[in-house]
Amino acid sequence: MVEIKTDTALDAMRATGRVVAEALDAVRGAAEVGVSPRELDEVARGVLRDAGASSPFLGYRPHFAPTPFPAVVCISVNDAIVHGIPSDQRLRDGDLVSVDCGAVVDGWAGDAAVSFTVGTPRPADLRLIATAEAALEAGIAAAVPGARIGDISHAVGRVCRDAGYGIMADYGGHGVGRRMHEDPPVPNEGRPGRGMPLRHGMVLAIEPMLLAGGRDEYRTGADGWTLLTTDGSRAAHTEHTVAVTDDGPRVLTAL
Repeated sequence: MVEIKTDTALDAMRATGRVVAEALDAVRGAAEVGVSPRELDEVARGVLRDAGASSPFLGYRPHFAPTPFPAVVCISVNDAIVHGIPSDQRLRDGDLVSVDCGAVVDGWAGDAAVSFTVGTPRPADLRLIATAEAALEAGIAAAVPGARIGDISHAVGRVCRDAGYGIMADYGGHGVGRRMHEDPPVPNEGRPGRGMPLRHGMVLAIEPMLLAGGRDEYRTGADGWTLLTTDGSRAAHTEHTVAVTDDGPRVLTAL
């Protein structure tokens, strides 16, 4: 069931989204060569704590997970696509880092992700990240009343495919509200004009996940959580929680 949010609820979700944005900004600012993902998780914990927010990630255990998730952010490095558990392995020069963060404030959730490099960037990584960001912007632009879920999926997928990147077919965006994951699913590839109609008050997480090698295949790491490219190529992940409104898309997780 898809919950249509009131304008008052959207304002409350915007407050939550701002906390998510601040946490991601703080993590990105602290991410340097020699810093560990576990230390970055502590940075995010501090932001959530200061804001009086809880984490929908910490302790989360979907059906596929062997253990509850132990952190408040997913930090996926290089060939890790999503769901990376923050480790003590220190970041190295040129690493590509994707950070996914959620928060809950006053019962409303927010969810967003960003990818960036530390140290000296590789041109190929910068192109990959820029394409992921362009795919996200295309998906957001399609999130308007009267359009359909397939219009968002098609917009995201077209940017990714035109650039020659792979897409995880069975992972994508989702509804957001009282819980981090709600209906409807928002695939990263689809046919325009298909799927659920969009209307004012729907809130969606749009999240492109790009695989640089061009293949759509991935594997699960030994921890049972981290999803990695099968060919060892790098990956990028971007995400915003977006409200569909009569005035156009409202990005709830922007700074």
